[in-house]
Amino acid sequence: MRKKKCIAMLLAGGQGSRLLALTKKNAKPAVSFGGKYRIIDFSLSNCVNSGIDTVGVLTQYKPTRLNAYLGNGEAWDLDCSNGGVHVLPPYETENGGNWYMGTADAIYHNIDFIDSYNPDYVLILSGDHLYTMDYSKMLDVHKANNADLTVSVMPVPWEEASRFGIMETDDLGRIVNFAEKPPKPISNLASMGIYIFTWPILRASLLSDHEDKESSHDFGKNIIPNMLSAGNRLFTYQYTGYWKDVGTIDSYYGANMELLEEEPPLDLYSANRIYSNSNIYPPHYVGPTGCISSSILSNGCKIFGTVEHSVIGSNVTIGEGAVVKDSVLLPDAVVEPGAKVYRSIIAERATIVSGTTFGEDKPDGPITLLGDDLTNA
Repeated sequence: MRKKKCIAMLLAGGQGSRLLALTKKNAKPAVSFGGKYRIIDFSLSNCVNSGIDTVGVLTQYKPTRLNAYLGNGEAWDLDCSNGGVHVLPPYETENGGNWYMGTADAIYHNIDFIDSYNPDYVLILSGDHLYTMDYSKMLDVHKANNADLTVSVMPVPWEEASRFGIMETDDLGRIVNFAEKPPKPISNLASMGIYIFTWPILRASLLSDHEDKESSHDFGKNIIPNMLSAGNRLFTYQYTGYWKDVGTIDSYYGANMELLEEEPPLDLYSANRIYSNSNIYPPHYVGPTGCISSSILSNGCKIFGTVEHSVIGSNVTIGEGAVVKDSVLLPDAVVEPGAKVYRSIIAERATIVSGTTFGEDKPDGPITLLGDDLTNA
C-alpha cells in the first residue's frame, strides 16, 4: 500500500450505558443525533474535511447497526482503493480471542493495520463526541513542536474537571503534569480525547505497555503518564470551538435542543459539512393537516400532526391530530393519530399509541425516554 502521512484510528466500541435505552441495542457512536445524523458522523466528517482519507474504526459493543451504517464509507467519501474506512473488530489470535481491554490495547491489536500504511503520524479519536475540527491544523502544531504526542485540550468548568484527563503546561504549551480524572484537579485544562502521535514513538509505547501486566492499557491512565515520565515531548493543542460529550440523557437532549436556537452553537449549515448515510430516503412530506414550527425535519418523515420545537429523525411518521413538542424523535419512530408527546426522546422504531400522552408539558419537567422497538401501551 502507498505510504500515508497520517491515518486516523477511531475508537467506536463504547457502550454508553448512561444513555440508558438509547444504547441497549446500539453502540453509542451509532446513536442518532440531530435528525439525519449519527454521532460517529462528526468524527468521520472531520477526517474528510481535514484531508485524512484512511480511517480505522475500532468496534466492539453492539456493532451490527454501526457496521451496516458505515458500509464501504462512500457516504463520507471514504471508499477509496488506497485507504478509506476499515471496520476493525476484536479478532482471534494465537493466544485466543477477547474484547479490547482498554483504549491503548485496542490500538495495540491493530498495529499490523497501521504498519501496512507506514504512517508518520497517527490520529486517535473517539467516535462519540460532537464537534467540528480541522485536524490538519493540529497536525501542523504537532510538527512545529517536533512533538511525540499532541493532545487537543480545552478549559472546562472547575466543577467538571475531575471527569477528564487534566494537565498543566509551560509557556510553550509543553505538558509538564498530567492526571487522569483526578479527585482534586490541578487545573481545568482538559483532554478532549483527541491525540496525534508520532507513529514510531507510539508503536514502541504500545509494545511496552502490552508487556506490563499491571497496566490498564489505557491512554489516559498509562500511555500518556509513561511517556511524560520517560521525557518524551508532549504538547497541547488549544481548541476553542464547540465540543460536547453527549454521554447522558440530559446532555444528549440538551445538545439536540441547542440545534433549534436561532444561532446554534453547533452549526450544521456551515461550510464544514457533516456527512451522513441517511440520504436513502425521499424528501420529507407535510400533509394538509400538518403544522410545523421551530423544528428540524429529516428525510422521509411524514407529518400530519403538529410539531413544535422538536428534532424529527428520518422516516418518522406523526399522525393526524398528534402533537409533538420539545422532543427528539429518532429514525422510524411513529406517533399515532391523536397521541401527544412532550419533552421526550422516542428511540428508533418506537411507537406512541393513538390517543395517549407521553411526557409532561412542563418547561422544566423530566425528560421521558422510550427505547428502541417499544410502545408506550
